[in-house]
Amino acid sequence: MVPETGAVGGRVVSPLLVGRGRELPQLVSTVSASPAVAVVEGEAGIGKTRLVAELRERLADSDRRFLVGRCRQIREPFPLGPVIEVVRGLRTELAGAALSPVAGALRPLLPELADVLPPQPPPLGDRMAERHRVFRAGLEILESSGPAVLVLEDLHWADEQTLDFLSYLLADLPAKLSLVLTFRAEEVDPAVPALTARLPPGVTRVHQVLELLDEQQTGALAAAILDTGRMTEQLAGYLHARTSGLPLAIEELLALPRVRAALTHPSTGRPRRELRQIDVPTGIRDSVLARVSGLSGEARRVLEAAAVLQTPVPVPMLLGTCRVPVAQALPGLEEALAARLLAEDEGRVGFRHLLAAQAVYQTMPQTSRRQLHSRAAAALAAARPVPLGQLAHHLRHAGRRRAWVVAAERAADRAVELGHDDEAVQLLEDLLRQAPLGVEQRGRIAVKLARAAIQTLHAGEVLDLLLAVPTAGLPAPMRSELRFWLALLLHQAGDCPRRGRALLTEAVAELPDRPDLRALAMVALGVPTGVPGVPLAEHLRWLHRSLEILPELTDPALEVLVLGKVAMVLTSVGDPAWRPLTDRIRTATGGSPHRRPDINACESVGVDACFAGHHEPAHQLLTAALSGATAGGSRRLELRSRSGLALLDYCRGSWDGLRERAEWLAAELGDYPEGRVNAEVVAGCLALAQGDLDPAQRRLTEVVARVERAGGLDLLPLPAAALVRLTLARGDPQAAAAIARRVLASAESTGIWPPAMRMLPPWAQAMVAADRGDEAGAELDRIAGLLRDPGYWGELDAPLAPAALRHAQGHLAAGARRWRPAAEHFLAAAAAYDSLSCPYEAAQAREQVTVSLLAVGDRPAEPPLRAARNAYQRLGATWDAARATRLARRHRLPLPAPHRGGRRGYGGDLSPREREVAQLAAAGRTNEEIARDLFLSPKTVDKHVGAAMRKLGLHSRRALARQLGTGLAGGETPAP
Repeated sequence: MVPETGAVGGRVVSPLLVGRGRELPQLVSTVSASPAVAVVEGEAGIGKTRLVAELRERLADSDRRFLVGRCRQIREPFPLGPVIEVVRGLRTELAGAALSPVAGALRPLLPELADVLPPQPPPLGDRMAERHRVFRAGLEILESSGPAVLVLEDLHWADEQTLDFLSYLLADLPAKLSLVLTFRAEEVDPAVPALTARLPPGVTRVHQVLELLDEQQTGALAAAILDTGRMTEQLAGYLHARTSGLPLAIEELLALPRVRAALTHPSTGRPRRELRQIDVPTGIRDSVLARVSGLSGEARRVLEAAAVLQTPVPVPMLLGTCRVPVAQALPGLEEALAARLLAEDEGRVGFRHLLAAQAVYQTMPQTSRRQLHSRAAAALAAARPVPLGQLAHHLRHAGRRRAWVVAAERAADRAVELGHDDEAVQLLEDLLRQAPLGVEQRGRIAVKLARAAIQTLHAGEVLDLLLAVPTAGLPAPMRSELRFWLALLLHQAGDCPRRGRALLTEAVAELPDRPDLRALAMVALGVPTGVPGVPLAEHLRWLHRSLEILPELTDPALEVLVLGKVAMVLTSVGDPAWRPLTDRIRTATGGSPHRRPDINACESVGVDACFAGHHEPAHQLLTAALSGATAGGSRRLELRSRSGLALLDYCRGSWDGLRERAEWLAAELGDYPEGRVNAEVVAGCLALAQGDLDPAQRRLTEVVARVERAGGLDLLPLPAAALVRLTLARGDPQAAAAIARRVLASAESTGIWPPAMRMLPPWAQAMVAADRGDEAGAELDRIAGLLRDPGYWGELDAPLAPAALRHAQGHLAAGARRWRPAAEHFLAAAAAYDSLSCPYEAAQAREQVTVSLLAVGDRPAEPPLRAARNAYQRLGATWDAARATRLARRHRLPLPAPHRGGRRGYGGDLSPREREVAQLAAAGRTNEEIARDLFLSPKTVDKHVGAAMRKLGLHSRRALARQLGTGLAGGETPAP
C-alpha cells in the first residue's frame, strides 16, 4: 500500500501513473511549444486530473508557470469561476506587475486582490461592453504572468461566461501561453469541442481521448497501489473484468480491506470470489445513478434490460428483453446512447462498464429482475446459435432451476469442446453447489467437473466439493471414473499421495471397459511418490502394464501421453529406456506437439530430464512444449512449460532476469501447487546465491516440506541441496546432515537416483562438518555401487553422477586432510560439470580446489579461485562471490577488487537485460508493454531504463532512441 498520504476520499491513489505512457509525453511536448492547445477528454474516473498532475510534475523544472482552474458542479456556477480561481493565486506576481487600468475590471470579482489590482474603471453602461472589458482584463493578467500553462478542468460544468472567455482567449492565444482543457465528452456542451476545432495559424494542437486500461495496465496499476511489484495475469484479469479498467473504480475497490487482502495474499480461489461478491463502489454507483435519474422512463427501461443482460447484445435482443413496446423502447435506446451510458459496437449494444450495469441492476426490485431474466432467456433461446452459457445464467436468475441445469450442463459440454475449461468449471461448480440434482445426475456432473478442472490452474478450488460428493448409489463405471479423476486432482494439489494411490488402485480394478482411463491410472501408480511399502519394482510393473495396453487405445494423442509419463518416470530412475520412448514421442508429434496430450508428454519428460542432468534433451522437449502450448492457447501448459524452462535456465546458469521471471511464474501459478513448485525452487535457490538468506531460508524450507509431503521426490534434491548449504553456512551441521540423509534415503527407497546426484556434494560436506566423515565414506562407496548396478537394468543413466561423485569424494578427502587427492577430485568434478553446462556447480568445485591447494601451501591456488569468482560474478551469485573474495583476502591471493555496482560486473557497459529493455524503450514501447513482454514488473523496467540512460549519459527516451539507433555499444562513451 502507498502511505496514508496516498489516500483520497474512499479510495487509494497509485504512486505511479499507469497506462498513459504515450499521452503524457505528447502533452509535455505540446504545451512546451506555445502557443498551444491540448484537449483531454474522458469519462468520469478515467484519470484526467491525474494526468494533469503528472504534467505539472514534469514541468516543475521549466520556466513555465502552471495555472489550474476548476469548474464546479453547483446549481448556479459563479461567473468565470475557473478563471477567477487562477487569478486569485497570482497575488505575488500581480504585486510587481505593470498593469493597465483595464485590469481593474476584475476588482469586483476579486475584492481580496484590491491592493494589487488597478482601481476599478468607471461603468460603461453596456453589459456586453462590460463583459468584454472583463475578458480583456483576464487576458492581460494571464499575459503578465509570463510563460505559462493554463489548465481549465471539468469544462462540462463550465458556466456560460467561462465558455465565452475561452472563445475570446482562443481567438488570439498569447504567444507564451499553452492551454489545457479537460472535460467529459458525454456531459460537455457541444460548443466546447467546437471552440478548439479551428484555431488560428501557428497554434499547436493535440486532442486526446483517454481510454480504459487494458488487463495488463489494470494489473500494473493495482501492483503500484499495493506495492507488490507485479500483479499476476490471472488476478489482473479478475480485476479488469470487475472494473472494466476504469482507474477510479480500481482505486476504490483496492481501498476495501478485504479486496486488498485477497489480492496481496491470494489463497485458492479467494480473489475471484471476493471480486464477484463486492458491491459497486459508492463513487461509481452515485455517478451512474445521477446520470440515469435525468433520463426518461423509456430510457430507464432500456437501461434496466441492458443491466440484466450485462453483456452487449444485438439491438433486437435488447429491445425484446425490455418491458415496454419496441415503439417506446427505440427512443429510449437513442436517449441512453446519447447519454453515453450505453455504447454500440458492430450492431451490439450494452453498458460501457460492468460496474455501471451492476449499479443499475442493484436498484431494481427482485420481481423486476426475475421478469427481465425470464424475458432475456426467451430472447437468447431464439438466437442461432444459442449462447448456452448466457441462457443458463438467465434461467437460473429467473428461478427456472430445472431448465437452468439442462442449459448449464450443455453449455459446459460445449465449453470443453472449445477448450474453455475455466468456463466449464464455473458452470458445473455452480450446478454442483446450488442446483437440485438427483444422485446419478450429481455423479455425472461431478465427473465432468473433475475432468475439466484438471485442465485448469485452480483445480484446488473444487477439490473439497468433489470429495464430498456421495458415491453410494452411483453406477460402478461412474463411481470408478470419479475416483480416478479425484486421485489425479489430489496429486495435482500436492495432497495425500497415499489416498490418491488407493483411489487409483480401485479405479484400475473397476474400469475394465475403459482402457484409456486404466492406462492413465497405471501410469500414475507407476510414479514413485514415497508411499511406504511400495518398492520401485511395483512402480515399474505398473508402467510396463500401461505400455502393454497401448494397442487397446484408439486415441493417438492419449498414446503419446502415456509414453510421455512412462518416459518421465524412467528418466527419474535412470532407466535408459526413456530415450527410445522419447524418440517415439518425437516421431508421433513430428517434433512439434500441438495437441494437449502431446504437449503434456513433452513437458513431463523435459522437466525430469532437467532434474536428472540431461540438459540438452530437456531444452528440446520444453521448447517444443512451450511452442505448442502457446499456439494452442493452453495457459496451464504454457505456464508449466515456462516454469520448466526456468528450472533449466537455473541449472545451466542462464540467470539474467531469472529470479524475477521465477517469481512471476510462481505468482501466476498460485492456485496450482504442482505447476508452481519448479518456479518456487528456482526463486529460492537464486535467493540463496544472491545472498538474500532469510527469504531463501523461508522459501526453501517451505518448498522442501511441501515437496516431501506431496511425494515429488524427483524435484526434492535441488531445493534440499540449497537448504543444506544454507544450513551449513549458518553453523548447524547436524541439521544440514539430517536433511541430506533424509533425501538420500528417499532416493534409495524409490530408486530416484539421477536427480539425487545433486545432493551428494552438500551431503558429504555436511557429514564432514558433523564429524561423520568416515561413515559418509562408507556410504558413498555403497551408493557408487548402486549406481553401477541398480538391480533392474545395467549402469544407471545418470549424467550428473561422475561429477557429483568426484565432488563428494573431494569433500570427504578434504575432511580427512588428504588435500592433494581432494584437489584432484574437485578438479575432475569441475571439468565434468563443465561438460554438462553446470557452471554454478563447477565454480563451487573450483573454489574447493583452491581451499585444498592452500592447505598444502601451493601458490597455484589463485587461478582456480579466479575462475570460480569470475563465474560467480557472471551468474550474479553475489553470496558465493563474496565468500570467494574473503578466501582470497584471507590468504592474500592477488584477485582484482570485486564489482560492487550490481549483480554482474558490467562496469559502464549495459548488461544484457539493460540493453534489451533500453532497445524496447527506444523503439517506443511503454514500461507496461516491456514488462508484459519480458515478464518483469513496471518498476523493474523503469529501473533498467534509468540505469541504461545513466550509463549512456542521456536524459530522455527520445535521446535514447537516437543513441541506440546509431548502434552505440554499451561500452562506448556517448558524444557530449
